Amino acid sequence: MEIIFTVVLVILAITAISGLFVGVTNDAVNFLNSAIGSKAAPMRIILLVASIGIIVGTLTSSGMMEVARTGMFNPELFTFKEVMMLYLAVMLGNVVLLDVYNSLGLPTSTTVSLIFALLGAAIAVSLVKIWGSDAALDSIGQYINTARAMGIVSGILASVVAAIVVGTFVMYISRLLFSFRYQKVFRNFGAAWCGIAVTMILYYVIIKGLKAPLGGTAFLDFVNAHTALVIAGMWVASSLILLALQLAKVNILKVTILIGTFSLALAFAGNDLVNFIGVPIAGWDSYKMAADTGNMDMMMGGLRNDVPANWLLLLGAGLIMIFTLWFSKKAMHVTETEIKLASQKEGEEKYSSTMFSRAIVRVAVAVNNSYKMILPERAQGWINRRFEVLSAAEKGTEHYDLIRATVNLICSSLLIAFGTSLKLPLSTTYVTFMVAMGTSLADRAWGRETAVYRISGVVTVVMGWFVTGLGAFVIAFAIAIALMYGGTVAIIIISALALWMILRSNLKAKRIENLDDDHKESWLTISDDSRAILQQCSDEVRGVMDSVTEIYNRTMVAVMKENRKALRQLVKESNELFYKSRERKYEMMPILHKLEGVDIETVHYYVQVVDYLSEVTKALVHITRPAFNHIDNNHKGFSKDQVADLRKVNDNVKKLYTTINGMLETNDFSQMDEVMVMRDKLMEMISEVIKNQLRRIQKETGGTKTSVLYLGILNETKTMVLQSRNLLKSQKYFVESGL
Repeated sequence: MEIIFTVVLVILAITAISGLFVGVTNDAVNFLNSAIGSKAAPMRIILLVASIGIIVGTLTSSGMMEVARTGMFNPELFTFKEVMMLYLAVMLGNVVLLDVYNSLGLPTSTTVSLIFALLGAAIAVSLVKIWGSDAALDSIGQYINTARAMGIVSGILASVVAAIVVGTFVMYISRLLFSFRYQKVFRNFGAAWCGIAVTMILYYVIIKGLKAPLGGTAFLDFVNAHTALVIAGMWVASSLILLALQLAKVNILKVTILIGTFSLALAFAGNDLVNFIGVPIAGWDSYKMAADTGNMDMMMGGLRNDVPANWLLLLGAGLIMIFTLWFSKKAMHVTETEIKLASQKEGEEKYSSTMFSRAIVRVAVAVNNSYKMILPERAQGWINRRFEVLSAAEKGTEHYDLIRATVNLICSSLLIAFGTSLKLPLSTTYVTFMVAMGTSLADRAWGRETAVYRISGVVTVVMGWFVTGLGAFVIAFAIAIALMYGGTVAIIIISALALWMILRSNLKAKRIENLDDDHKESWLTISDDSRAILQQCSDEVRGVMDSVTEIYNRTMVAVMKENRKALRQLVKESNELFYKSRERKYEMMPILHKLEGVDIETVHYYVQVVDYLSEVTKALVHITRPAFNHIDNNHKGFSKDQVADLRKVNDNVKKLYTTINGMLETNDFSQMDEVMVMRDKLMEMISEVIKNQLRRIQKETGGTKTSVLYLGILNETKTMVLQSRNLLKSQKYFVESGL
């Protein structure tokens, strides 16, 4: 057996391991979102339950390996060499695709990337075979498993629609039954309702979805022959067990959510594991068949044989997934998109509105108005009472309640398990995301204040999915063509490039994780204690003003020296500071609720501080961005006279901010009058510097763009200083009244 194919197997194994890490980071956290969003249990308990589900799912997932072997092409028409090139193109294409998507921050799905990469590579290899023979181009249909491919693609698309419809319907009925203040009704009917959920999980996930041999063929035959009786018995048994737990003061909603987390993790591993190791295992089986016969030109019809995957390989893959789940910080970060889009709380939205989202909301409002005209007022009143949202004090810190978390998990588990029972590789990302969007829609989380932004977010994610499929197809197609014609040289070059991209992507992800850790702390996460919040707000102001001082000084030095590299970094830092300060404005409402009982004057000063802080950082951004754009476009730098005037302004700004920051650090505001004097002198200096520039303009010295930048920096400096003085004054009253 040629050494090159051994190398190919090693590359397939490396890319598979990398895929497991990336896949868990991007996909597996989907089954954690509901438990995390509702705070059903401590994180370590959620991870432990999910880990057990992954192990069980991986050990029962071998049936899905058929997708990589015969799902997209007819292997009996391909030789060993051609199949190995096809599989290598798929894995290398996925590495390239994931690297590009991670670099651009776009959403992706490992299921879709696998399916379309297989299709693209199979078509490419088929075309090479046709071009090398006398066959007509329309004979390509013989090589591609068209019916199966169309069934898989249509199944994925149908799952998106089914997920949002099922999630919306089940959530609407559940909320009508229990309302947001569900405790009283739940005491009477909760055990039966949760019993239905547990029964559906046990039946579909274990018996239908995974067909686990609980009692052998005879047992499964009995279940199929007496389905109604089995389901009824399971419901009665599970309801009684849950009722007993409820009487023992156990929160059975949390128990159900943990069961749902287990089942969704199990369904994920059973359905999505093929995305990561299906192709390498199929490649290994192909290698063994060729090695046994010593014929590298043999046809690969043997891939149609139903060969169970090695359980040690499955177990190893499951352990890698669990390790990533526990120790990858990025895996925890990617829950943010779904949780924010589904959250019952208002705040800063991740996506901006679009014309399409605004049109959708207008149509929805019109439909709702028509619905109000038809439905009797008494019925409307009853429905509205069922959907009456909780007050701020009742909401707590979770993004949504336990009822919705349960519906999310149950609907997602059942849809994925049902797809697995049909051997359709549904996307866990698609199903869980769309179910969550459906339940949040039914729960009226998308109100008039948030709907346009969240619809934009959903459209962005969905469009990203379609781009994923197209990208996977094109990249795998191109790589397969290169491998088929380039041979060993192409294998070495493309594999080296892919391995380099894996290393670069991991190193980049690590840097991003460290950066996120530096900026992720929120005023909302420290404490519910009013005094602790006030102290944290005060500390935050000091930190932001220190950063403003440093960034401004470095910007002035960099623009005077025309240091493009430094200015690019300063734009990034000032943007982060501005967005961080802007987030505080959106966090004001939750903070104000937490400050219940605090003197209203203190709250008023807090609002002022947050507003002034945002204005200061905005002015800083309006200095750094134009400065970088000017130097980046290779425009003329400042003259000696301009630099001299700008240096004087910078020195006085630095002196003023040193005094302000010292007062913020010590909470000693005895130098307020001195700051006023320094501010007035600085304003006079800036006005004089502006006049100097206007005189230079009259004499037609200096370029237009340079003059515009120069005056812009000076005017924004004035704004920044004035807002800083206002901030200091409000901070003084805030500290004195609250701390």
